Amino acid sequence: MENSTFGKDILILEGFNIPSQSCIPSFILLLIVYIFIMVSNMGLVVLIFRNSGLHQPMYLLLCNMSINDVFGASVIIPHVLRDLLTPDSQRVIRYMDCVVQAFCVHLHASASHTVLMIMAFDRYVAICNPLRYSTIMTHRMVLGLSVWAWAIPFPMVGILIGLSVRLSRCRWIIVHFSCNNASLFKLSCESVLINNIYGLGYTVVLLGSSIGSVTLTYLRIAMVCLRSKNKTLNRKALQTCATHLAVYAILLVSGFIIIILHRFPQLAAHRKVAAVMLHVVLPALNALIYGLQIKEVRQRVMALFHKSKVASMDAK
Repeated sequence: MENSTFGKDILILEGFNIPSQSCIPSFILLLIVYIFIMVSNMGLVVLIFRNSGLHQPMYLLLCNMSINDVFGASVIIPHVLRDLLTPDSQRVIRYMDCVVQAFCVHLHASASHTVLMIMAFDRYVAICNPLRYSTIMTHRMVLGLSVWAWAIPFPMVGILIGLSVRLSRCRWIIVHFSCNNASLFKLSCESVLINNIYGLGYTVVLLGSSIGSVTLTYLRIAMVCLRSKNKTLNRKALQTCATHLAVYAILLVSGFIIIILHRFPQLAAHRKVAAVMLHVVLPALNALIYGLQIKEVRQRVMALFHKSKVASMDAK
């Protein structure tokens, strides 16, 4: 009876193959990265909302990315931190917790694309239609784009995970350090043809619309910059667009690697590295890239540190 209950309700996580002597250093390093992700991203959101000078569409849309990064990191990293200090035989998760985690993992990944799409649209309007920017990118438009970025992935991911939950289970080992849709339907011995068809369609629609919109947007921006003789405009466009494209390239490459490596079970270790890049490295980089590259945000951060330094010296 206990084995049956264990098999139905409790799943075993494979986790990372890390030597026991490396677990504590890995835990400390990952904890530091997690704290940095939380402080930098939430600090960026607070900074933008507290400073009226940063209440511009570009920065308000950037808040969506920071919130999504905090969300994605919080879904994965605390579980990994716990597992690093847990013996292999005790790395388990309840099935429904696994389902919730899988939903959140895919919602975070999907929202990463939709948020970058609305940010690309903002850059397109700012550079290609600068005279109409204020009339197009109103607060209502910013709110509508933000709601769209989160509302579109929600039902798509819900259907994706729902198709896996409907399957009966004959296995209880998750060949990964966290739960996702592929790990859920791999627990079943039933046909997963419908899951594969919907999953492929979901991926094609998400990545196709993401790559298509970003490519067309930046091709249009490039054409405008080539025709323009305003060096200041071109320099500013290059700076903001290069930042956006760098983040998008990392997201796209890590996402493609994860999708491809799911087809090769023998490369599970490589897939885990790609997943770490998506859920740990990218959220840490986003705050650094946008915080340091965007002049207005950088100036505000430097001013904040200067005030703190002066206040500490006065206290002495």
